[in-house]
Amino acid sequence: MRHLILGIAIAAFSVQGAPGQSKPADASSQAAADFRKKMKECNAARAKHEAVAGPYWTLVAEKRKARFAKRRNGEAITLDDYVLEQPPVYAGPVCPPDPSLRQEDQPEDKPELPVVADFLRNAKAHFGFEPDQVNDSEFKRAYVAVVSAAGITRDQAVRVYSFETGGNGRFDAQAGLIFNKPGARAVSTALGYNQLLTANTVSLLATKGDRFVKALQERAGAMPDEDRKALQRKVDILKRKIAFSRTVPVQWSEHVRLARTPRGIALHALNLDIDIGPLLQTQKLLDSVVFARAKGIERELTAAELEMMNLTGDGNGFDMLVLPPEMRAKVPTSNYFQRLGYERNPIARRTQTVEKLLAETNAVMDRLSRADGAQELSRLFQREASN
Repeated sequence: MRHLILGIAIAAFSVQGAPGQSKPADASSQAAADFRKKMKECNAARAKHEAVAGPYWTLVAEKRKARFAKRRNGEAITLDDYVLEQPPVYAGPVCPPDPSLRQEDQPEDKPELPVVADFLRNAKAHFGFEPDQVNDSEFKRAYVAVVSAAGITRDQAVRVYSFETGGNGRFDAQAGLIFNKPGARAVSTALGYNQLLTANTVSLLATKGDRFVKALQERAGAMPDEDRKALQRKVDILKRKIAFSRTVPVQWSEHVRLARTPRGIALHALNLDIDIGPLLQTQKLLDSVVFARAKGIERELTAAELEMMNLTGDGNGFDMLVLPPEMRAKVPTSNYFQRLGYERNPIARRTQTVEKLLAETNAVMDRLSRADGAQELSRLFQREASN
């Protein structure tokens, strides 16, 4: 027995190593030291980049504000009213993973964004709302009926849809997840045929909610009793959501803040409902058309022009539309975006100037309008026009 115990002790000693030879501990310490060194380099590089990027984006915002003021006063806009340099690009090292954490516990460079499952879960939890389950063809028919009645043309609607969803996107398509690629992540909360953000939904409910209620109540009046009651229950929930959207001042920054709360996230699920979603998606486009008309553009906007307003916001989009052709090749696209929106938008970064952005937008629309989803939407427009 004594020999057996001694053998076990010797075996254990040989596995663990002699005192002073703790290799796993040494390896762990070295990994931690390497991590600290790389993080120090990464943080230094990021600080150096921010020292340039921060002032750049501050100047973009200041010049934008000044341009809008000059335009209100009827003053001429010149190249001096724009930032003419391209934004600085981070070229430093990527921050390393923390060796003390598991892969799934690593901090994200970009926080996880809510996705469709989150919109639905919060809508049910906070408002008792669940959108009707429909397929994409049914939703397209409902959308075409609404968007046609609003005066949006087939060319505008189909080409914007093509650009925003890749020509085959479903009504529940979210930016970054449209093509269901393995490992894909949402790049924004943009949802649906026209890719509305959560803040867009909050804003539309706050400013146009009564219009949506009226449209649904008028439709309910012509329905059989059971269908009318079902739609009225939906209207009652919509009214509660509208009331919540109005608990903050009508300012974009306030709508952005509210849209990040659980109840604000819940509002976005309305885009997935066959009765309410088409109203929201259409209103976003219609507001841009009305805005341009109020600013003096009486002609029909091209799909690419409408997309610029949809993509950057009505004020920025209009600013781009009225830019003289000779200036479009010189003005960077960064002048029309918030920093985060620009950094998440590959086409804006790649094209660099307004002239190239408009040209590529048209080219993408030309190509993707031939996709099956876009063709289906186009056929539904033709059918709607013949009815």
